[in-house]
Amino acid sequence: MNKKVKKGFEMAVFTLPSIVLVCIMMYIPFILSGYYSLTEWNGISKSAKFVGLANFKTLFTSGGDFLPALGFTTKYTICFVIFSNVIALALAVMLTKKFKGANFLRGVFFIPYIMSMTIVGFVWKFIFTNGFQKLYEMTGWNFWNYSWLGDSKLVFFSVVLVGVWQSLGFYIVLYIAGLQAVPKDVLEAAVVDGANSRQSFFKVTLPLLGPSFTTCIFMSLTNGLKVFDIILALTKGGPGTASNSVTLQIYKEAFTNNNYGLGSAESIIYFLFVLVVTQLVLKGFSRKEVEI
Repeated sequence: MNKKVKKGFEMAVFTLPSIVLVCIMMYIPFILSGYYSLTEWNGISKSAKFVGLANFKTLFTSGGDFLPALGFTTKYTICFVIFSNVIALALAVMLTKKFKGANFLRGVFFIPYIMSMTIVGFVWKFIFTNGFQKLYEMTGWNFWNYSWLGDSKLVFFSVVLVGVWQSLGFYIVLYIAGLQAVPKDVLEAAVVDGANSRQSFFKVTLPLLGPSFTTCIFMSLTNGLKVFDIILALTKGGPGTASNSVTLQIYKEAFTNNNYGLGSAESIIYFLFVLVVTQLVLKGFSRKEVEI
């Protein structure tokens, strides 16, 4: 056995287990989901009844919960992307300054990210109910007495608040890394040319953060689109369906209603939606990054 064949054999031996595992965990279930989306199946019976595109037609014509869930997820993702990135960038700029406690604050902001999202949801559920009630008794401010999880108009803001708070530390770390990678000589040259701190940030630092922006926007976009754990722990999609995300709706349809055919159809449509949105956003930011 020559060296080239031996190297190829070793590569196949080491990569084959991972390929098999990925196929079993991802590609085969995806193909099966595509098949079951064309059937009527409760997940228990031995055979599934083939119904063609009836499930997809039902989603868009029956006035069910899927389209409202898609609208909620879209609004949540937009707010999540904007607030998480704006706040994270502002805090990252502050934490790159040299002052006592900067490293401590970095750790404080990062702690929520390493916590389980389910635990975060239960913690904030306690805060929104018992915690805010205590604050209302202490201060008498009506702001604390609102039903933040029981009001269909307020629950959206509650979910966004918890989602941004939990993930903020991750984006702060990415922006800090980007800020520290900005060449100091470029900033010094801007100062020599007469730029003040505000002009230096918006005209020099911000454009050079293009790669960090692309990474953070893409990560926050995908995290917003797949939101599930926090909503399940906080509201279970309530009140009614006011905070029902698409991922939670798919879970309910398949595993609570035992309608695997319709749940699979929802997952296929949402997969295509996420694929298109992420590709458009990634391509748009990558193009701007090249222009910079």
